[in-house]
Amino acid sequence: MTHILIIDDSPTEVHVFKNMLMNHDIEVSVAKNGEEGIEKAIQTKPDCILMDVVMPGKNGFQATRDLSRNPATSAIPVIIITTKDQETDKIWGMRQGARDYIVKPADERDLINRINKVLGFDRSYED
Repeated sequence: MTHILIIDDSPTEVHVFKNMLMNHDIEVSVAKNGEEGIEKAIQTKPDCILMDVVMPGKNGFQATRDLSRNPATSAIPVIIITTKDQETDKIWGMRQGARDYIVKPADERDLINRINKVLGFDRSYED
């Protein structure tokens, strides 16, 4: 079973993403900020991480950079999923080590397809 770690401080966003993922039999873990997310990623070794950017403490860009530079977590693909919709934000996120960048609100089909892509699965989800 695929395991996704959601790092987001918004209970509403977490609820929405969790439901989307669980609809596809994906196991979900949650962290409320960058620091907690890094610790959980090291402990649980998820298959993929969905990372918000705007969070208290360590933001998503900083946490993505830390995860991508740590040998224990560098192989875990990070998908940044945020309200920050400027092209410069996307470029910066990718430079920090993110494998993809999604602007909220996320479409379920698009989210699942992007997760499948970063995980190397040769399948796509259609309505």
